[in-house]
Amino acid sequence: MLSMETLVTFISISIFLCFLPGPDNLLVLSQSAINGYKSGILITIGLCIGLIIHTSLVSLGIAAIIQANAVAFEIIRLFGVFYLSYLAWGTFKARPIHLKSNINNFNDTKKLIKKGLIMNLSNPKIIIFFLAFLPQFTTDNTITIPVSLQLLSLGLVFVLIAFIVFTLISYLSGFLNKMISRKPSVQTILNRITSLIFIALAINLCISQF
Repeated sequence: MLSMETLVTFISISIFLCFLPGPDNLLVLSQSAINGYKSGILITIGLCIGLIIHTSLVSLGIAAIIQANAVAFEIIRLFGVFYLSYLAWGTFKARPIHLKSNINNFNDTKKLIKKGLIMNLSNPKIIIFFLAFLPQFTTDNTITIPVSLQLLSLGLVFVLIAFIVFTLISYLSGFLNKMISRKPSVQTILNRITSLIFIALAINLCISQF
């Protein structure tokens, strides 16, 4: 089983990343601010369904690559290091997002689950991020839990965290809307911290042995 230290680290980083302003939680935030928290929760359900699909693809794919071709996995790992470094640089230099320019009004809340699902599945960066992020918290020191199940478990924990965080964002949409829109310095600070997290993950991925 995963150590408690590893699990706590994974949960802590996941919570922070879910709170960081991005396309998914900004969509949840904007819809909740416009149409009420129930609309945000419907979008969150769609987003989380998409995350489950991405998690399944990553867990099955990574496990197959590890078993079939160590060289191919090393190539994916180096790509992950590059991608995390790219995210670190992009986050570091990112400018504060103005929420009003990202708002799209949907009048039919029944379509919001589908909207969240399509938005998540149409973003290839999510599966690339999972490829670089999840394997860092697995271990091959146990016979009872295959790597594929470890990856799937971590992914489902991430999905659960995302659902809780996005639901909380829906309920706190009014306060968070004002904080993000009126205090750009908050976003800048979060971006700097996130950049450091991505750098640390890239370094860890580079030196880790799977």
